[in-house]
Amino acid sequence: MENKYQLTINKFIKMKKVLIALVALSTILVSCNGEKKEKVVVKEEVKVEKVAIVNNVDLTTSMMTWKGTKPTGAHNGTVALKSGGLVVENGVLKEGEFVIDMSTIKNLDMAGSEGAGKIEGHLKAPDFFDIAVYPTSTFVITSVLEVEANLAVTGNLTIKDVTKSITIPAKISSEDGVTTFTSALFNIDRADFNVKYGSKRWIEGLKDKFIDDLVEMSFVVKTTKQLNN
Repeated sequence: MENKYQLTINKFIKMKKVLIALVALSTILVSCNGEKKEKVVVKEEVKVEKVAIVNNVDLTTSMMTWKGTKPTGAHNGTVALKSGGLVVENGVLKEGEFVIDMSTIKNLDMAGSEGAGKIEGHLKAPDFFDIAVYPTSTFVITSVLEVEANLAVTGNLTIKDVTKSITIPAKISSEDGVTTFTSALFNIDRADFNVKYGSKRWIEGLKDKFIDDLVEMSFVVKTTKQLNN
């Protein structure tokens, strides 16, 4: 009787986790379809025991993408990874860590122009990401749930001196010995991470001189060689 009761409780807990993940995914996917721009829900950092993750990321093909907007337009670009790893067992994503090299911020929409250099320099400056003090950002996967055709990937995102837990939709695939982690587009509120320049949340009286607090991001991370499945 006790075992049957415990099984019922465990099933309820698992169902609750899936429902929470579904809500998070639906919010993000609605945003990606352009119906409504929503940020991912940020929660307090998930405390996890530090696990040694194999450094198997292909740094030449892996990246984080970004897009920022303001009343007069938008800019987009990429940031390379400094290191990272994916742990996959029998086709199931178990762990992952991406170390993002903030010194590699690139602007693509004005690539090769003087304007691109100015944008990149400003993003690296103290009033934005302050890369002299915070040279890297990180995303450390803390849990993975299968939700319909997607994965709901929860992880600790650290930007500057702030770490928050977020959940993003993603897929994992393998081909020719290479495993690829691909997230959907998602929006973070940079003000949650103390990136204050041009932010209405931090600065009053900006009128139309503000920069949107929501930054659109995604990850494409590939391994260099076949993982042991």
